[in-house]
Amino acid sequence: MLEGFQAGLSWLTVLKRREGFLRAFAGLVPEQVACFTQQDVERLMLDPDIIRSRAKIEATLGNARAYLAMEQQGEDFATFAWGMVPNAPILNTTGQVLAQSPDSVALSKALKKRGFKFVGPVIVYAWMQAVGMVDDHDPSCFRYNCGA
Repeated sequence: MLEGFQAGLSWLTVLKRREGFLRAFAGLVPEQVACFTQQDVERLMLDPDIIRSRAKIEATLGNARAYLAMEQQGEDFATFAWGMVPNAPILNTTGQVLAQSPDSVALSKALKKRGFKFVGPVIVYAWMQAVGMVDDHDPSCFRYNCGA
């Protein structure tokens, strides 16, 4: 969710509002967020403690619903996501800073097929870095290959 809100903005902007997001989106509990209504969207659009983007707010509600739909169909989100990258962590050995990868493109498409929004390959790649699927540290960095 936060990766989607970060799109087009600095991470500092998002991090400064993290507590606001937790409060505004019911602790990020999907079962609660999925029940938000259009009235909640309007309330959130007035909340100065979050990023007030209607498209991102509505995507968050829809993504909570898509997440729960996967669960209801017996598909565990973590198993699905990590199953898309069976050799994680992927080490970036190109020496280049990547914005996306073939794996993030594939995962993005799979998420979109399941109804998720704001999950383009760049956002998904950043999420994959955040959860440890991708190690994008420079080979000279002390953190390179720490997860392997």
